[in-house]
Amino acid sequence: MAWILIGTFIALILCRVPISIAIGMATVLTFLTSDFSNALQIIPQQMLEGVNKASLTAVPFFIMAGNLMNVTGVTVRIFAFANALVGHFKAGLAQVNVLSSMIFAGISGAAVADCAGLGAIEIKAMRERGYKADFAAAVTVASSVIGPLIPPSIGLVIYAFLAQQSIERMFLAGLVPGILVGLALMLYIRLRAGIEDFPTQQRASVREVGQSARHGFAALMAPAIILGSIMFGFVTATEAGVLACIYCIGLGIWYRELTLAKFAQALSDSTMMTSVIMIIIAFSIAMGWLLAIDQTPQKLADWTFSLTENRNIFLGLLLVFIVLVGCVVEGVPAKLILVPTLLPLIDAYGIDRVHFGIIIQLGLLIGIATPPMGIGLYIVSKVGGVSFEKVTVAVLPMLLPLFAVLLLLTYVPQTVTFLPDLILGKQ
Repeated sequence: MAWILIGTFIALILCRVPISIAIGMATVLTFLTSDFSNALQIIPQQMLEGVNKASLTAVPFFIMAGNLMNVTGVTVRIFAFANALVGHFKAGLAQVNVLSSMIFAGISGAAVADCAGLGAIEIKAMRERGYKADFAAAVTVASSVIGPLIPPSIGLVIYAFLAQQSIERMFLAGLVPGILVGLALMLYIRLRAGIEDFPTQQRASVREVGQSARHGFAALMAPAIILGSIMFGFVTATEAGVLACIYCIGLGIWYRELTLAKFAQALSDSTMMTSVIMIIIAFSIAMGWLLAIDQTPQKLADWTFSLTENRNIFLGLLLVFIVLVGCVVEGVPAKLILVPTLLPLIDAYGIDRVHFGIIIQLGLLIGIATPPMGIGLYIVSKVGGVSFEKVTVAVLPMLLPLFAVLLLLTYVPQTVTFLPDLILGKQ
């Protein structure tokens, strides 16, 4: 049964069928060819039960917050402040690109919002300063990986739901890895700037830095308010999503950028994106039920143990598998399929579930910058007016620092678990 399910799903993906439809069609076809062919009512039952979870209510609010930022001028102010701080470095605007993504990540937590929102500003600015368009687009898509790591993060909310972990713990676990990814990319750009001749700009004066900070102060306070309220227990993750939306609406009014038309557009985009995600989650729950009935997780565990009982070797195999999956399947559906299947293995090898959550989050995120299905590559290609092939070639060297951080997080679990254990105590 599992082979029919997985084989059908992969075949539909290769035929360019949208993820949400591919999961649904594969699930229904497997039901029809199984012993449950006369009990198709199980599918809607599992779907409704799967999405009827309070923890998932955080998802639409963080999506809405990211869309509101893109229509209220917040992204422009974040970029201007980052440019004043590090724009004078070698390959300064490339460094600005990464730093802006780190700041933006503390509000939206979505790689797509980063690529589409900040990406348009960053690529345009870099091209005007003399950077090659493909390099500008490549830096943009590589730095967008930071967004779903630094809290708040839609992907970590979904993982917490699947792995039965607290959202607050997962958010804290993602903070240090997100910063490490940003620093690794900035170091890579700096080293490359020592070899290649990139455009430079004058150092901003103290007055200019102060002005950019003053103009963008309210925007810069958004990550601190959202993260601080979660860390100190003032709000839950869902309430933090509501707080982020209210704050972004307030910023739009304060900056006189938010109109009814822009608000309606943000609401429409958020509704569409949330609908797609919830449909994927619903069908994935039904798919997971089939895999559980077929005892696929147990069979996978037995087969893996027959290969190796060494934890470090298993982690290496796991990394290769996750990255390969991330190259062809988007992060959310991949997580929905893999996490329930892999959790018994993770527990058997004594791997902390929070630690595994960050491993699979970053491993799949690298896929957005990896061909052939890397959605980030398609977005920056469209936004930056660069061919997909050129962006793909330009981004390949930038995957090296991302893989380096992934290996560090995998084999040094304290980089992930230190902060949540310190603030929330050990589990």
